[in-house]
Amino acid sequence: MDAIKVLVVDDHDVVRKGITTYLMTEDDIDVVGEASSGNEGASLAKKTNPDVILMDLIMENGTGIDATKQIMADLPEVKIIILTSYYDDEKVFPALEAGAFSYMLKTSSADEIANAIKKAAKGENVIEPKVAGAMMNRIRTSERLPHELLTERELEVLVCIGNGLTNNEISEKLFIGIKTVKTHVSNILSKLDVQDRTQAAVYAHRNGLMKETN
Repeated sequence: MDAIKVLVVDDHDVVRKGITTYLMTEDDIDVVGEASSGNEGASLAKKTNPDVILMDLIMENGTGIDATKQIMADLPEVKIIILTSYYDDEKVFPALEAGAFSYMLKTSSADEIANAIKKAAKGENVIEPKVAGAMMNRIRTSERLPHELLTERELEVLVCIGNGLTNNEISEKLFIGIKTVKTHVSNILSKLDVQDRTQAAVYAHRNGLMKETN
């Protein structure tokens, strides 16, 4: 059986070199290239045609997600293993939607990474337990209405927004700092998936969330 061709993409030299050095000790793995950015990784993938790619997420000159999208468009058969320090669903789901095959954390041992590569080559994916937990949480929350994700305080702030109050007015009404108000507003826009206060206010009215305010 031919050795598994692997491309390692990571902008941290020490991490990339360390992984490469270990993988080169595996008889059935052949490291065909290293890249220090997403753009370089996408370009090198086309040249080396690897079987498996270890892909970091946060890099300059092209993120791991952007690179994954590009590589999957050029080489749909390649198996991309995300290897990162992040496991929140804001990172996990975009990576998986981009076409990542497996998702691992950098706390994984070198042996675990090598095994994940071998499994990927056989069509078996690996999802870190913490990542799987984030996925399950995303599934559970996706079954709820957006405003059901708001905390009690965020709901109070949303009602104030619906009544046309400014941040300063909300601060005075709810007896909280202006920075805290801004944080709540930012969280509300994110959870409701709206672009601005006007859309948030419209959402509040349409969903019957308004109530009399003092």
